[in-house]
Amino acid sequence: MNLFDIHTHSTSNKFAIFNLEIDFPVESISYFSTGLHPWNLEVNWQEHLPKLQALAKDERCMAIGEAGFDRIWGPDNYVQKEAFSAQAKLALETGIPLILHLVKAHDMLLEYFKNEEKTPTIICHGFNLKPHLAEQLLQFPVCFSFGKALKQEGSNAAAWLKKCPADRYFFETDDSDLSIDSIFNAASVILDRPVEELSNQVISNWNRISKRKIYE
Repeated sequence: MNLFDIHTHSTSNKFAIFNLEIDFPVESISYFSTGLHPWNLEVNWQEHLPKLQALAKDERCMAIGEAGFDRIWGPDNYVQKEAFSAQAKLALETGIPLILHLVKAHDMLLEYFKNEEKTPTIICHGFNLKPHLAEQLLQFPVCFSFGKALKQEGSNAAAWLKKCPADRYFFETDDSDLSIDSIFNAASVILDRPVEELSNQVISNWNRISKRKIYE
């Protein structure tokens, strides 16, 4: 059984969305996401938009991102807000979700939602915030992707997964050395659901939120 990894920095698993740097060659990639990460944003970030828009036209581009907000390593907030809005607009126009990087900036995400009438589905990747913060996002088109934190006893990720609506969750390996199988197994224990059920749920969730479908 192939288990779908929604966000990875490894090319070893073909049934996964590879986090593609904007200048990385795409020839050997099955599925990818690409975006302007807040760590790499510069004042002239608009110069990279044409390349991003061209990559988004590729049918293998399943999501925009990582994009988002980071108060620790990101540039000035106004730069992050402008770049995020532009990428979210591209995701919405393309009919694909946006994979979110979020550090110490929950309020900036809420501000974005309150200021926009139409938004893409946003997937909070590597989610490990307190459950009450996740609950604030349920009124918006937000999903949650869980990774290595599920294997940490008592983590916020595990606590929220127990409460998270089933049609809102995904699983990922991100930049860890863990296998996607181990993440699904951890989720299976937390939710008391078979891995096969979780696999079917994840594919169904993806195909509900994206024009670009996943087939096992």
